[in-house]
Amino acid sequence: MSSQSTIPTTETLAARLRGNYGHMDGTALLEALLESELGGKIMMTSSFGAEAVVLLDLVAKVDPTIPVIFLDTRRLFGETLRYQRQITELLGLEDVRIIRPDTGHLENIDPDDMLFTKDTDQCCEIRKVLPLNAALETLQDAGFIGWITGRKRFQSGIRSDLDVIEASDNFVKINPLAQWTDADIKDAFLAKNLPPHPLVADGFKSIGCMPCTERTPDGLDARAGRWAGQGKTECGIHIDLKNTVFSIN
Repeated sequence: MSSQSTIPTTETLAARLRGNYGHMDGTALLEALLESELGGKIMMTSSFGAEAVVLLDLVAKVDPTIPVIFLDTRRLFGETLRYQRQITELLGLEDVRIIRPDTGHLENIDPDDMLFTKDTDQCCEIRKVLPLNAALETLQDAGFIGWITGRKRFQSGIRSDLDVIEASDNFVKINPLAQWTDADIKDAFLAKNLPPHPLVADGFKSIGCMPCTERTPDGLDARAGRWAGQGKTECGIHIDLKNTVFSIN
């Protein structure tokens, strides 16, 4: 039998980890996974958005050296950029890696920064999906296999059946807050005196790029202010876009 065949697939690994630790969440889940085979091979992505500090705080308490990937699309609110610096310092995060879209792609496809008005999927592709995929390839080459995300079941319909541990291509995604409710998030902010994103007080419950983010009306789910009126709730980072063809020439 070849050595390659002895390496478990991400689906196999995710299923085993889910069987062992899928009943956990939050800090307990992170600590258990770091003590298992994911120790030293786990990273996280963060938007430093409306609720991000809750998970960032948990990660910082467990291991502040875990790499945190922050995607600066070059269309973020200035408040988000300043908040990222504030939270990084406050929590003592030691390895925040800021990635940005390829300048050539932007010059060729979105030279006037107005692509969002014509094709939001392609705009997300060149500003989010492609740069993150490049960063993930680098991390994979370095031996990383665990990917911590801040997704939660209550955020939107597509996330309502989110597993705490799931397989995603070459990574095992860890969603420590999957089972948390909106009330749980608010309680964590209060209990730990965590500073909110400055735009939350102005009615923004989910915060992404400035052109495609609106205030969320009361009574709607938190992500209703993202790509409002377009039937779009995800940028593509956490869904399969392999069969979608975009031109980047």
